[in-house]
Amino acid sequence: MQAGILTEDQAVAGHSLTPQYVRWQTGRNREQLGRERLDLALLYNPEHAHPGDRPALHRAIRDAFAVLEEETAAGHIAGYGVATWTGLEDEAFTVAELLALAGEAAGGRHHLAALQMPVSLVMMTLLTQALHGRGPLPAAAAAGAGLRVMASAPLHGGDLPHIVGQDLADLIRPGLTLAQACVLTVASCPGVTDVLVAASGASHWKEAADAVAQLPLTAAKLREITGVLASP
Repeated sequence: MQAGILTEDQAVAGHSLTPQYVRWQTGRNREQLGRERLDLALLYNPEHAHPGDRPALHRAIRDAFAVLEEETAAGHIAGYGVATWTGLEDEAFTVAELLALAGEAAGGRHHLAALQMPVSLVMMTLLTQALHGRGPLPAAAAAGAGLRVMASAPLHGGDLPHIVGQDLADLIRPGLTLAQACVLTVASCPGVTDVLVAASGASHWKEAADAVAQLPLTAAKLREITGVLASP
């Protein structure tokens, strides 16, 4: 608000997709990182912009995408995406709708490159859908979409290793730590290309990296895991 980008009401709302704010924030991020070009710019939780009003939300996303297309053309970013917590699961927007909005914003070939969404043994909806060929993960991986899919919160904010028992970890793959079993499950989910992990130190980072380097779990094993967790 001090920079004159947001009105007082917009600042109080705590979320904005206005073109002027998206443009300002992209420039601010480049300045903060000391880089002329960002690898990826993400719209964060756009579903908060117009809750319950899909047409207004989609217009706002398209307008924000238009700014990001301009930023791409100017060489300020290499591509852009959407980071969402509930938007895809609640169908405030679908992968197909995001691709269409990006195409409208670009007037043709677009630079929508990535989606970020939570996938874990707590938030299993997207994983379960993917095992049945449904939902945003298969849609993002489909031919023609070509989207990078980043799974966020694979340890559910660090809580999962305290929730999951060793029996479940051994079912997932014997010999892994609780955290590694959770990370491997997410990394094995169909359609996931990257797993986002916040590591508090080098040892935790290596633990997660070793888990991702494992052979992926089979679809049959993933169904077994989700079946056990779904049992009363």
